Amino acid sequence: MQEILKILIGMGILILGIPVGNILKLKTKDEQKAGQRWFRLLTATGLFGGFLGLLFGKDWVLFTFFFVAIVTSRSLQKGKSK
Repeated sequence: MQEILKILIGMGILILGIPVGNILKLKTKDEQKAGQRWFRLLTATGLFGGFLGLLFGKDWVLFTFFFVAIVTSRSLQKGKSK
């Protein structure tokens, strides 16, 4: 039961990465064009680290890296974010 609660809390925090990424996207318009390569690198690193955390069973690594991947991937999306 405690493990399920930890997973649910982690998923809730990951979902919060979407509005955080949208806010950062709105506030950092000028950095988005110049930093596309770095946003892609951070997203790829976040996904790789998240899968490593999943593979080794380290929840804090999994959720930290996936949160970074979600937040940075929001800056890569075209169009208006709400």
